[in-house]
Amino acid sequence: MRILVTGGAGFIGSHLTDKLVSMGHKVLVVDNFITGRRENLEKHIGKDDVAIIEHDISKPVYFGEKIDRIFHLASPASPIDYQKHPIPTLKVGGLGTHNALGIAKFHKARILISSTSEVYGDPEEHPQKETYWGHVNPVGERSCYDESKRFAEALMMAYHRCHGVDTRIARIFNTYGPRMRLNDGRVVPAFVSQMLRNEKLTVFGDGSQTRSFCYVSDMVDGLIALMEKGDNLPVNIGNPQEITILEFARRISEIAQIKSEINFQPLPADDPKRRRPDITRAKTILGWEPKKSLEEGLKETISWAKSLNRI
Repeated sequence: MRILVTGGAGFIGSHLTDKLVSMGHKVLVVDNFITGRRENLEKHIGKDDVAIIEHDISKPVYFGEKIDRIFHLASPASPIDYQKHPIPTLKVGGLGTHNALGIAKFHKARILISSTSEVYGDPEEHPQKETYWGHVNPVGERSCYDESKRFAEALMMAYHRCHGVDTRIARIFNTYGPRMRLNDGRVVPAFVSQMLRNEKLTVFGDGSQTRSFCYVSDMVDGLIALMEKGDNLPVNIGNPQEITILEFARRISEIAQIKSEINFQPLPADDPKRRRPDITRAKTILGWEPKKSLEEGLKETISWAKSLNRI
């Protein structure tokens, strides 16, 4: 198939591109490189199976050749990035999703959007099912990201209901692995980079807040399974193994065999206290669940970070 991946030079997008190419597909990557990096696609440059187009999907773009599938992954995804670029974040969630849906409608292509667990906000339901409507601050510091994804989901459903577009909504939970920018502020790259620099690990609050970490290869498999086997309603894609941030700091130090002290900092505004996906729908409808253990995934991520020689 001929597949369009917006945000294809980003962390998850580049891994998805690799997988699609390995399956024999032709991939069109559209990225404006605000947070994506060309080096993530380095092995595809000059090859016939991947075309890289520098473009902001928030602005219209036309493709004459037939497109069969669209993965709309474009968006800043870390708090540092979307708080630095709040308006582009809102634009890519709104205008970018609208443009991607227009392409899908024109080509009669199936389209998947990478939504987020952030649509649940600081959840009052635990674990979070897709039927939970969320507990979100619409004017908070994180709202540019949360609301852009909530609006994008609504736009997807409107195009499905009004125009019959074949849509998929993936609610992505915390994902980690090689190619994360080590300065993007999220917990895994932050801990890895601080640890390898022999710095204290920054833990916000008392570290009792929880997260559930999914390795990137499992996430990519989940997205592809959803594209091919799912329906138009949202599906959580993530790892249901929950861990406190304080325990996670201890585990990552043990795996790296580097003893690190903790630097406690105030909890950021609207930071979710608990985060764990209910993946019953993913297991039932897609036959998908994560395979990579946290220990295996962290070993691979730490090994990759060491190989960069940037720490």
